[in-house]
Formats: sequence, C-alpha cells, structure tokens
Amino acid sequence: MPRSRDRAGRSRIAALLLAATLCLTPTLMMAQAPAPQPPAVSDSASPPPATELATASELAPVLPHDLTPIGMFMAADSIVKMVMIGLALASVLTWSVWLTKTIELATARRRLGRDLGIVEASQTLREACAKLQDADSDIAVLARAAAGELQRSQDTANHDGIKERVGSLFSRIEAGAARRMTRGTGILATIGSIGPFVGLFGTVWGIMNAFIGISKSQTTNLAVVAPGIAEALLATALGLVAAIPAVVIYNMFARSIMGYRGLLNDGSAELMRMVSRDLDRVSYMPRRHAAE
Repeated sequence: MPRSRDRAGRSRIAALLLAATLCLTPTLMMAQAPAPQPPAVSDSASPPPATELATASELAPVLPHDLTPIGMFMAADSIVKMVMIGLALASVLTWSVWLTKTIELATARRRLGRDLGIVEASQTLREACAKLQDADSDIAVLARAAAGELQRSQDTANHDGIKERVGSLFSRIEAGAARRMTRGTGILATIGSIGPFVGLFGTVWGIMNAFIGISKSQTTNLAVVAPGIAEALLATALGLVAAIPAVVIYNMFARSIMGYRGLLNDGSAELMRMVSRDLDRVSYMPRRHAAE
C-alpha cells in the first residue's frame, strides 16, 4: 500500500510539472522573440544625396539670354552678325529700289500715254513735234529724232533709205529707254538669287559653333544647345526675308517694263506711219505740180 501511494503522488507531481511547463512555454517564446522594427521610411520622403542635387541643378533649363530676335542677334557669333547685317541692308535696298522704280515707272508711263494720244491725234510729223515741243517723254524724243532725220535727208530722193535710217534711230532710242527703265532692277535679281545662300552660310556657321560648344560643355541639354541653333536659324530667316520680296518685286518690274516697251513700240510704229505719209505727200506734190 505505501508503494502504491508513492507512485500516485509521483504521477500527480509529474502531471503538475507538465501543466506548468505547457503554460509557461508561450510566455518564454514571446520573451525571446526580437522586438518589432519601426516601418521603414520610403525613399521618396528621404532627402536626395548631394550628388543628385548637383545633377538636377545642372539639368535645370537656365538660358544664357532671351530668345527674342534682338537678343539672339546680340548673342550671335561675329560672322553670323555680319551675315545678318548684310541681309538686313539687302532688304532695305530692295524696298528702296521698289519705291524709286515704282515712282519712275508710274511717271514715265503716264507721260508716255499722254504723248501717245497727242501723236495719234496729229496729222503730220511737224504738227506732232509742235505739240510735243515741251514734252520730255520717249515718244517726244522719237518724234524729234524723226523730224531731224527728215530735215537732214531733204536732198535725198530715196524714201526707203530715209525710212530705214528713221527705223534705226527708233530702235536705238527704244533700246536706251529699256536700259533706263531696267536700271536698278539687276540688284533685285542678285539679292533674290544669293540671299538664301548667304543666310544658309550664316546658319551653317552658327550650328558649327553650337556643336563646338556642346563638345566643350560635354552636355546635350536642350537648354544649352537651343540658343545657338536658334541664332543660326535666324540667319536663314533673314535670308528668306530679303530674297522673297526681291524676287516678287523683280518680276513685277519686269512685267511693268514690258508693258512700257509695248506702249513705246506703239508710239514708234505710229510715228513711222506718219513719216511714211509725209514722204508720200512730198513725192506726190511735185508730180501733181508737173501734171498741172
């Protein structure tokens, strides 16, 4: 009996120890677990390193000057400036020639039309010369030249030779009038043909300098490259501004001068008919008197 009691007591003690162990195990595990770490702060909230700040400041679009036409001209290379100044002077010359020749052609055309009407209303060359005595148009010059040739050929019976000489005088006077009317328009053709190429030369030179600046600065940032390229393209724009009006004005003057020469040819043809009639009257009068 005593042994059985000792065994029962031992079994109770073992059961109590096992229960105590099971109860204390979670507490010991929680005590040995590492403490929880605070949540990590995202990289976006952390301040950027100093190198990143330096890179961002280099990439900032800081322009060296304003991109207005005046600002780009002032900041351009000396060669590009010379090209721009030359093109600006060419544009001023174009508009000066336009103003001068427009006034000259309008005045000459008005005088020519007035004197052509006088010649068509006259019956003889002497009458036409009397009415055009104070006129200074090309028709008046033709009439006086024809009268002078008739006066010098009074003792000549060959009327065909007189007409040939008068026609030669007319052709020379008309050629001189055409040269006078076209004077100053050649510069328009020159500006219209070489203006774009001069502007292109300034553009090529400016872009070359821009690429040299890129290689020196060792950056391809558009804010650094754009001003030099814009300055170069301004030269091309000025070349077109100078060339396009020059071509248009030259074509306009060519048509106006052609119309003026047409009127002058009409006047010379009318004077030639008048000379022919006067010669026929002179040859008819002696024969009539001889018949009487």
